[in-house]
Amino acid sequence: MKKPELSFWQIWNLSFGFLGVQIGYSLQNSNTSSILQSLGADLSHLSYFWLAAPLAGLIVQPIVGLFSDRTWTRFGRRIPYIMGGAVISSIALFLMPNCPVLLAFAPLAMGALILLFMDLSFNITMQPFRALVTDMLDDSQKTEGFVIQTFLINLGAVIGALLPLFMTWCGVSDAPVEGGVSRHIAYSYYLGGGILLLTVLITALKVKEYPPEQFARYNATRQDEPQPVRRGFLDLMKNMPRTMVRLGITQFCSWAALFLMWNYLKPLITASFVDPASGNVDIGAAETWTGVLNAVYPVPACIMAIFMTQLASKWGNKTVYACCLLCGAIGYFGLTAVENRYLQMLPMVFIGIAWAGILAMPYAILSRAIDARNAGAYMGIFNFTITIPQICMGLVGGLIVKAVKPFVLGGQRYELLSRVEQVQTDSTTAGWMIALAGAFMLLAALSVHFITEKHHEA
Repeated sequence: MKKPELSFWQIWNLSFGFLGVQIGYSLQNSNTSSILQSLGADLSHLSYFWLAAPLAGLIVQPIVGLFSDRTWTRFGRRIPYIMGGAVISSIALFLMPNCPVLLAFAPLAMGALILLFMDLSFNITMQPFRALVTDMLDDSQKTEGFVIQTFLINLGAVIGALLPLFMTWCGVSDAPVEGGVSRHIAYSYYLGGGILLLTVLITALKVKEYPPEQFARYNATRQDEPQPVRRGFLDLMKNMPRTMVRLGITQFCSWAALFLMWNYLKPLITASFVDPASGNVDIGAAETWTGVLNAVYPVPACIMAIFMTQLASKWGNKTVYACCLLCGAIGYFGLTAVENRYLQMLPMVFIGIAWAGILAMPYAILSRAIDARNAGAYMGIFNFTITIPQICMGLVGGLIVKAVKPFVLGGQRYELLSRVEQVQTDSTTAGWMIALAGAFMLLAALSVHFITEKHHEA
């Protein structure tokens, strides 16, 4: 039975809360490395701290997906999880800038703990949004649904990345705080947490999920047929659609590339903030500019999202997906070749096009290949293809940095270098990591050829 066609604003409301979640997630992506370094973390250790996000997603999303598939309340099927995760996420955002106060003798350990706490809550909130679009929309509107979700995600990413800059415009100091978090970053986290809670509340109040009987009719199931809904986790893994497996290869390469960029963008660009005359390094400006660059790539992603439904209708999901990923490879290689801070915006435009494809196309392809009765569980399992590559890069990233750094140093001892020379060394090393990201993204684009689009038969 065909689901009712929803209006643009009804589809918009399905994902509006994701706008706030992404603001918080963008703040984390832009500022985590900087915060951890200010609390005492070394460059070669950053990737280990960043393991918190994928580990949280690996554990939480399949569990939330499986349980939300079996949840029917008067508030809905997915909404209770979305709201619960949003409350916890907001608390985590409020706590993160206060690590030195919460645990003065070990602020870095507290930062790592709150980072894990934050990532767990983000994943609790994010996962049901994907399943909600699959639940509420007919196949004919699913691409549009995920494209609108992509637009809102990227709009949130822009806002989150620019919040520190906005704070400096409002007169909040961006001066580094010895052993602590700069005020403009702290205030951004507070505001981001408030926005997150507000937007998710709007989705919760505006969206009315289908009750069990109606959902069963739309997905051609009987109310007295529990077996499809109660399939176990291992059974779902064993019967995973081939389309999902092949998408996983592409996802592995593309998310490995993204993880490397989020880790090493700030060290890469810090060399652009060295004053040759005085030898000073403006760390506060480098932090703010990292946020600006992280705000650049969601802008072309928003624009791309506007046209993606039409492009996919004309050329097919796979063609659009592959072209987006190829643009990402160009962007990463471009970052390693550009030293001017303003010209660095151009590669980020190409990365933004890839980001649009990564957020929309895999889910548009996957949602047609899976059983809607187990959509939450399958979306959670599919999150393995996001978290596992990040875990792999987190585990080996520091080792790669340690292997590359001696070649960059050319026999010199890092500890004996001046502060400026250390910054330049870190920047060159980070450049090698971004080049590796470009190679991964190129492999992702090539792997799209092997994906087969398949429609699930109810």
